[in-house]
Amino acid sequence: MASRRYRVIWTETAARDLEEIVSYIAKDSQQQATKVLRKLRGKTATLRSTPSRGRVVPELAEFGLRAWRELIVSPWRVIYRVEGRSVLVDSVLDGRRDVEDVLMQRLLR
Repeated sequence: MASRRYRVIWTETAARDLEEIVSYIAKDSQQQATKVLRKLRGKTATLRSTPSRGRVVPELAEFGLRAWRELIVSPWRVIYRVEGRSVLVDSVLDGRRDVEDVLMQRLLR
C-alpha cells in the first residue's frame, strides 16, 4: 500500500525566519550556516510522510489553539499546521526566546 504524502509549504514568514537564522550564523561561519540550513530543511521534509509527529504547541494549546504543531530542532522550534494534504510551515523560532509572545504577536496581526 502506498504511503500518503503531504506537500510541505514554507510560508513567507517561515522562509524569512529561516533566512534570518542562516544569515546570522553565516556572519561567523558559512559552513555552520549551511549545516543548520540543511538540518532544518531536512527535519521539516520528514513532515511529508508523518505530519502529525510533532507535538501541539503548548503555549497555543493553553488558549485552545490546537491546530499548530512543532518539531524541535534544538535550539529552534519549527511551528506548522496541517491543512488537507499540505503542511504549512508558519515559523522557525529560537526556543530560547519567549515563544508565547512571538507567536501571539504573529497570530494577532
